[in-house]
Amino acid sequence: MRCLHAIILGVIQGITEFFPISSSAHLIAVRYIFNFGSNLTSKEWMIIDIALHLGTLLAIIIFFFSDFVKMFKEGFKLKLKKKKFKELSIEGKLFWYIIIATIPGAIAGVLFDDVIENMVRDNVIIIACSLIIMGIILYLVDKNSKDKKDIKDITLKEAFLIGIGQAFAIIPGFSRSGTTMTVARIMGLKKEKAAKFSFMLGTPIVLGAAVLELKDITMDMITFPFILGVFISFIVGMIAINTLLKIVKKRGLGVFAIYRIILAIMLIVIYVIRL
Repeated sequence: MRCLHAIILGVIQGITEFFPISSSAHLIAVRYIFNFGSNLTSKEWMIIDIALHLGTLLAIIIFFFSDFVKMFKEGFKLKLKKKKFKELSIEGKLFWYIIIATIPGAIAGVLFDDVIENMVRDNVIIIACSLIIMGIILYLVDKNSKDKKDIKDITLKEAFLIGIGQAFAIIPGFSRSGTTMTVARIMGLKKEKAAKFSFMLGTPIVLGAAVLELKDITMDMITFPFILGVFISFIVGMIAINTLLKIVKKRGLGVFAIYRIILAIMLIVIYVIRL
């Protein structure tokens, strides 16, 4: 992995992992539009992918570190102190919401990730259609949903439904943060709370994927470009989380829907020109 690839892809991953615009679609689009990294081997791309996801995983963990500590501390009171679920603090409930909501995405990843990889991953038209479909849904939901619920007000059933939204993110173009925020908004969750829940919900999935990928890493792969990729995606990811929380609170998600459609049209036009 070269330093230039680490820097450019680290910036793209750091932004798009948290903005509801699909990180996988952007990484594919950069390769397709600019032929960027076409001379890299599949092994080098695997190393890049691991580095980028480790960086954004660290960004989530560190940004919400105090929240995670409280969640673990309060969540286990359900078992250790035999408290009823309704008696848990908001942090304790959030812990179990995330556990429940992770199940659909984990099952979808195990069952269908290889199928999606083979059938969809490099299909520019399918990715463009996914960007458009999710963009329209994102815009309509954001425009018509009401800010009426805090995280403490949702139910386990609603958390599970948000998790089902996350399962669709295995299709490039849908976006994990985009689908989860959209379903959360349908449930009436406040904009900034929907964004925060989406970020924290992504932690187990990204962590699980990183653990599975790390088994293929050997010490000779931990080069300076690898470390640089982790660092860049981490720093940009930290900035992206903070920025998105501010944007969502002030303006909502509509601007991202427009961007998704513009990107999709660009991909379709380039595809047609290259026929």
